[in-house]
Amino acid sequence: MLLDLAHADPRTVYQTLISVVTPRPIAWVTSVDLQGRVNLAPFSFYNAFSASPPIVVFSPGLRGDGTKKDTLRNVEATGEFVLNAAVAALAEQMNLSSKELPYGESEVELSGLTLQSSLKVKPPRLAETPVAMECVVRQIIPLGGDPGSGNLVIGEVLVMHVEERVLDSRGRVDPHRLETIGRLGGDLYARTTDIFEMKRPK
Repeated sequence: MLLDLAHADPRTVYQTLISVVTPRPIAWVTSVDLQGRVNLAPFSFYNAFSASPPIVVFSPGLRGDGTKKDTLRNVEATGEFVLNAAVAALAEQMNLSSKELPYGESEVELSGLTLQSSLKVKPPRLAETPVAMECVVRQIIPLGGDPGSGNLVIGEVLVMHVEERVLDSRGRVDPHRLETIGRLGGDLYARTTDIFEMKRPK
């Protein structure tokens, strides 16, 4: 198969891209609107891009009708969000929270999760997940105006909440204990349970 992206169907491009760039970590984002109503949604266009300053990015795409998703509207309005770890034990709840509800209705209630207050930002974090990062928006870069176009949200991490149960004896996050999940193509996901080690060359 050869895809000339200048002439390819956008849906084919999307399906091929998300099937090749794998596994993709999942940003499970809590945000609030100007009335304080909480939104929860997962995004698999997500990663960390700097440690000093600590920078994370995720990208909410425009809906099929070209409108903005609730998370994007909220972070544009408030400049804050929380990244909650999407772990294997909460996979079903994470999937439920991807359902598109009317603006202002909370996916937290739909998924049966509990909220905890954050320390430095207004959006709350999820009580059930072992890791949460409180963030402020540094920049939002629209990447296009068509349905499916991304909006790169660049955030700076202010606070990290990490439960003791996912730490090893040295106080570092143990991936065997954290057990995050990643997105593959279509409806497929991966668990971080098949882990191997390679020493970095000196």
